[in-house]
Amino acid sequence: MSSINLIDSFQEFKDFKNIDRPTVISVLEEVFRSMIRKKYGTDENCDVIVNPDNGDLEIWRTRTVMEDGFSEDDDLEIELADAHKIDADLEVGDDFIEQITLESFGRRAILAARQTLVSKILELEKDEIFRKYKDRTGEIVTGEVYQVWKKETLVLDDEGNELLLPKTEQIPADYFKKGDSVRAVILKVDMMNSNPKIIISRTAPEFLQRLFELEVPEIFDGLITIKKIVREPGERAKVAVESYDDRIDPVGACVGMKGSRIHGIVRELKNENIDVINFTNNISLYIQRALSPAKISSIKLDDEEKRAAVYLKPDQVSLAIGRGGHNIKLAGKLTGYEIDVYREADENDEDVDIEEFSDEIDGWILDEFKRIGLDTAKSVLELSVDELVKRTDLEESTVKEVIEILKAEFE
Repeated sequence: MSSINLIDSFQEFKDFKNIDRPTVISVLEEVFRSMIRKKYGTDENCDVIVNPDNGDLEIWRTRTVMEDGFSEDDDLEIELADAHKIDADLEVGDDFIEQITLESFGRRAILAARQTLVSKILELEKDEIFRKYKDRTGEIVTGEVYQVWKKETLVLDDEGNELLLPKTEQIPADYFKKGDSVRAVILKVDMMNSNPKIIISRTAPEFLQRLFELEVPEIFDGLITIKKIVREPGERAKVAVESYDDRIDPVGACVGMKGSRIHGIVRELKNENIDVINFTNNISLYIQRALSPAKISSIKLDDEEKRAAVYLKPDQVSLAIGRGGHNIKLAGKLTGYEIDVYREADENDEDVDIEEFSDEIDGWILDEFKRIGLDTAKSVLELSVDELVKRTDLEESTVKEVIEILKAEFE
């Protein structure tokens, strides 16, 4: 019964999904040799044979036949009289070979060996999972949601390995329940207390890049290169692309006929608005494209400070800034320039520079409005209180006070 326990352990783990058979056999042999050393003091004269197909185990021990009374080490030698009890044909100097059964080790030793075997195999599996996923960082993986917690979601891959999708790596509109299929990118792999911890992400720029590679053959083939990706997950993303073939329009290829290629990506990202931009080394043109869909009148660059003063017509300012300020923020990240938006005054439009109200409104409040491109009284009044509160760091009461002051100017 004891020997069956150990062999059952082998049968249970010999086909372990992440470990090759030679490695498993090596572990088994080492476990058995450890048992032999504990019982006999040495394993040098023992052969351990493991059959990987049916779990059979054979242990053979070889000792040298010595004259009676001359054996100095019973673990390596056997006296002639004792050898003749087994085989009468043996002579002094011959090898005495005997098979050792598992039962001879005793139940306690066998149970301890079984536990050692289980531990070693599990440890090997963890190391193999870590190595496998460490080499796959940045790849897309598809798994099934197994459990949803408040701060993270547990996902199982097709081999049953555990992947963690933290709430911080989920798109705000993501909602998962057990059994759902989920796609994400492998963000990082760590060892925590000897256990591999595989973190996946749906908010990383690499996830969007891999989706483009799946949907756009020209990117996968290297004809189009993604130069940079910036994202506000679930809201907006900007992707700068460049073609190495003049015959290929990189933006058109990424979008596809009637948006066929990009629509699948947008759906995967919960309707994230994706702007695909043709990369250029011309910074002014690059900033102009990055602020799309707004149309820019003129740009003044400060290359040393990496700042850009962008001038737009009044009706283009809100487009440049975008909902929640996402458009201008992403354009800045994409181009590497701090972008300041200025409103071009219409000659026929009576407006007042917001600085004119510095005697009534604190300077830091005026700076908040200018920060989001509102540098005239009417540009502020064109937006609702809710929109102004959302875009600035100002309290609702402060915004209302400012509006009252600005309105009085035109009454």
